[in-house]
Amino acid sequence: MPSKPAAGGVPRPAPPSGAALLSGDQPLVIGAPAQGLQPSPVPPALTPAALGAADAPASRAALPSAPAASPAVVSPIGTPPQSGIVSAPSLSAPAPASAPASGDRPAAASGPAPAAPALIPAGRELVLDRRRRRLEVRDNGITVRRFAVAVGMPGWETPVGRFAVLEKTLNPIWEHPQSGVQTPPGAANPLGSRWIGFHRDCSGRRGWDGESMLDVKGCVVAGFHGTPHRWTVGQAVSHGCVRLYDEDVRTLYEMVSLGMRLTVLP
Repeated sequence: MPSKPAAGGVPRPAPPSGAALLSGDQPLVIGAPAQGLQPSPVPPALTPAALGAADAPASRAALPSAPAASPAVVSPIGTPPQSGIVSAPSLSAPAPASAPASGDRPAAASGPAPAAPALIPAGRELVLDRRRRRLEVRDNGITVRRFAVAVGMPGWETPVGRFAVLEKTLNPIWEHPQSGVQTPPGAANPLGSRWIGFHRDCSGRRGWDGESMLDVKGCVVAGFHGTPHRWTVGQAVSHGCVRLYDEDVRTLYEMVSLGMRLTVLP
């Protein structure tokens, strides 16, 4: 490109290719108009595996999502009228969020922002008193919440000792251990809307359940769960599990974490 002579006859070199000449009343724009930014893919959420296993590793959104796992079959004792089975949570990952179009401004969210999940204190533990049929949530030895519960009947007593929370399941599936008939989540599900397992016994159980001789093969577990039989709360009527009002087990579910200590008193 030839040089343009300036005042006084001294040649002025031309600007380098791609640069803008900033002299004059209207400066030139450097480069093309700015494009909309593309957000990074949202990583899939971690899902705790069933039966107290470690959390499943997260996978990048760019990779194919893992197939949903089949429900884990365990037999919780204490579900009316007989023992049952809890399903494991699905391992499918949510789809990544789509990027906004170039130049578009994201719309403001309607309604109040969702509340952040409450942090669970490190010193929290559970204490179950079978005789009083009462469950306490304690933070560093101070009781912060009490719940009325139903415990195991004679011959199917809730196990006594020290335990830890092994699993948490939303909307569990109940399966009859002998007939294999499943009850999906809903108002008729004997486990209610939440399951919190804390004890597993793979020696099997056999005994009179008040109506017939019950013979359970394989592993069974005990845990906290809701119940559609509200009148049973406060009594010793289960097969070893701990029943709560469904609204109470929902609250308890948010107050506990995997590995939390539990002491069951006689």
